[in-house]
Amino acid sequence: MARNKFDVDEELESPFSFIQLKRLMVYLKPYKKKILITVLIMLIASGANLIGPYLISRAIDEEIPGKDVGGLMLLAGVYLIAIIITGICMKYRIRMMSQIGQSVIVQIRKDLFTHLQKLSFTFYDSRPHGKILVRVVNYVNSLSDLLSNGLINLITDLFSLLVILGFMFAIDVKLTLMAMIGFPILAAVILLIKNAQRKAWQLLSNKQSNMNAYIHESINGIKVTQAFTREEENKRIFSEVSDSYRSSWMRAVKIQFLLWPSIENISILTTSLIYVVGISLIGDGVTVGALVAFVGYIGMFWAPIANIGNFYNAIINATAYLERIFEMIDEKPTVKDLPIASELPLIKGKVEFKDVTFGYEEGEKILKNINLSVNPGETIALVGATGSGKTTIVSLLSRFYDVSSGRIEIDGVDIQSATIASLRKQMGVMLQDPFIFSGTIMDNIRYGRLDATDEEVIEAAKAVQAHPFISGLSEGYKTEVNERGTRLSTGQRQLISFARALLADPKILILDEATSSIDTETELALQKGLETLLAGRTSFIIAHRLSTIQNANRILVIDKGRIIEEGTHKELIDKKSYYWKLHQSQHQSLDVG
Repeated sequence: MARNKFDVDEELESPFSFIQLKRLMVYLKPYKKKILITVLIMLIASGANLIGPYLISRAIDEEIPGKDVGGLMLLAGVYLIAIIITGICMKYRIRMMSQIGQSVIVQIRKDLFTHLQKLSFTFYDSRPHGKILVRVVNYVNSLSDLLSNGLINLITDLFSLLVILGFMFAIDVKLTLMAMIGFPILAAVILLIKNAQRKAWQLLSNKQSNMNAYIHESINGIKVTQAFTREEENKRIFSEVSDSYRSSWMRAVKIQFLLWPSIENISILTTSLIYVVGISLIGDGVTVGALVAFVGYIGMFWAPIANIGNFYNAIINATAYLERIFEMIDEKPTVKDLPIASELPLIKGKVEFKDVTFGYEEGEKILKNINLSVNPGETIALVGATGSGKTTIVSLLSRFYDVSSGRIEIDGVDIQSATIASLRKQMGVMLQDPFIFSGTIMDNIRYGRLDATDEEVIEAAKAVQAHPFISGLSEGYKTEVNERGTRLSTGQRQLISFARALLADPKILILDEATSSIDTETELALQKGLETLLAGRTSFIIAHRLSTIQNANRILVIDKGRIIEEGTHKELIDKKSYYWKLHQSQHQSLDVG
């Protein structure tokens, strides 16, 4: 998948291939018995439907001239039964194939969502989330008609076509061959529009993806938009993206609908030719009833061809979306369990960075030869300028990314030799941007430990000083919050996120700017709760406010991807170097304030 932003089209794929359709067929395999039954029922319906022109021919040539009312009523009765059988079969087919189609769509969507849970941060770092969302929802939905109708219709239409040809050859070989004159013309039309149609639908999928990405980005940033009164500019950009989608849609539909009128025109021309030639042959081996039946079969002959043409259109359209869907499923996680990975046993918390180098992009170095040894239960603070590499260090420890070189060990075990799940289950992480999920506050705190009791949740909230504000809400811990907790203050969201991390009872605790949005009074209360919670745990604390880390066992000063100073708060102050300058500048800022 190409890395892009909302207004950059993704590259078109290689020429049309049935490989994507073969992969789609795998999803239909569990339903092959139901599909076979449906096919057989539709063949019965097709046969019942095809008997109509023959019965009409029989009535015109025999029963009507012979004034055989009984025979005519019998034919009418058989025709009525055939119509009823066709209707019943069609009802079964619609119900069954809708069930199968929707089941397949649900499974594809589940596979996509499950795979997205496994993909590494690098995947999400470089892609607009709207472009990911459009694949899971819109592109999968676009397969609905193909799965619910297309495949079964193709089989029954091919069967109908063969049976119709059999009836037509039985009536008159010469007229049948004339009826097939339009085939070469139709084949030429299909070949001419095939590539253009596929490229048009691929381009449309790009424009749909772009529009979805911009809408998603705009909704997420609506507060900033309104704060900077950028509504008019955003409306202009959206108009451009939307107009581009509309233009692509019109072009794709224009090409798609070239096939249907081509089939209709060829059908009309060949039918007209049959009338002209057929009328001249009446009395010369062709009866009026036979000609009427033949013309009836001609109409039926082109109907399945039109349906097959529509199915071909659906295949071309669906392939453009299937490519994007399977492209995402084929995306490989950059961070994954190695074949030799094993469960990480219960850890004590000794952490070692051994000559660790890392860069987000090939050729760059965010961290350079980091060496660090942390004893179990030790609290390590990381300070430094924005972009110095502090968050990157703890991200590597959590294996959100893998080191470019060197190794990280926990209790002497290389973390890359342990399963990701067993590693992260023993770590508690509170990121700089606290994410609150839609649901109750109780659910949010319990998110990382589903078996926790209500009492344990409340105890965790009390420890981080979240209990007072939660108790003050209308429904306390049962209060429903929206996605991202928009009704809560940033500080309240951080406290809930803190309680979530602590409830998991991690052996290693990572706090990334955990107190950045908490007021001073709450911060002082929080520090008291943290003293007991940090005891016995290896902890990494990233903080810009140096007042929050003065009690850390060690403070590491990070600059340009290297550890340039290390020691306790007092030791670093006494050095009067980089850390001392940071401390002085913050004190001066407070004094000015």
